[in-house]
Amino acid sequence: MKPVRALADVLAEETVVLDGGLSNQLVAQGCDLSDALWSARLLVDSPERIEAAHAAYVRAGARVLITSSYQATYEGFARRGVARDEATALLARSVQLARRAADAGEREVWVAASVGPYGAMLADGSEYRGRYGVPVAELERFHRPRIEALASAGPDVLALETVPDVDEARALLRAVEGCGVPVWLSYSIAGEHTRAGQPLAEAFAPAAGVDQVIAVGVNCCEPGDVDRAVEIAASVTGKPVVVYPNSGEKWDAAAREWRGRPGFDPGRVRSWSASGARLVGGCCRVGPAGTAELTALTAPPTA
Repeated sequence: MKPVRALADVLAEETVVLDGGLSNQLVAQGCDLSDALWSARLLVDSPERIEAAHAAYVRAGARVLITSSYQATYEGFARRGVARDEATALLARSVQLARRAADAGEREVWVAASVGPYGAMLADGSEYRGRYGVPVAELERFHRPRIEALASAGPDVLALETVPDVDEARALLRAVEGCGVPVWLSYSIAGEHTRAGQPLAEAFAPAAGVDQVIAVGVNCCEPGDVDRAVEIAASVTGKPVVVYPNSGEKWDAAAREWRGRPGFDPGRVRSWSASGARLVGGCCRVGPAGTAELTALTAPPTA
């Protein structure tokens, strides 16, 4: 394992490029993700494919790799007959695979362990609606064991990502207390509101005074929604901002295919950075080519 600086220290000085969508890269490699576990199934069946996907982003210039644990939960694995001890090992494997790819690169690369929302475990689209009808205390109990397992595997940061509402954000912030790993908190949004309809100023506020949170922001959203979200996140929290929107294409659940044209413009990174974004990347349908463009645009000028 190569030594790396604390990510929080780096964000005070420069903009760092995240990877892109893991699932679309796996599909490009010929993987079948038509499963309730989504990319997490490959932790069991084809871990080498996950490592290869991470490596593709490292080659494209990504300096943060987000693990394949977004939809990996004890409950989801149990439905597939995976025992709890084995599930813990699979969660650790998600970090190990990313770490191997990170260490194989020539540059300093960090590993972010993905902690997806409760709705991702349900695999019914509710992660984009929130308001599950589940008390905050119960959401905290759901998230804590997985967070502890991932933290024990030694990531550089935990990515609390695609969070649809403030209730779940509060539960996640409670669940990470004492885990010993810094975190970022990232909402899935529509316009200037969370997917559940709360104003972003209200949504970002719980993270403002939490030292463990090194960045706040948005992901898995329309590219056009990012600009204003960066401004709100920076003004409410005073923290570095993380942004990684989707390509802009739309998923047709009935036809099970993407429709429309991409609207992801890497050139917007300059505006995002000027407003406070320090972790920038892409989410669904943004691949290594998009990462390479972001890398080129954020590279420091040569003398």
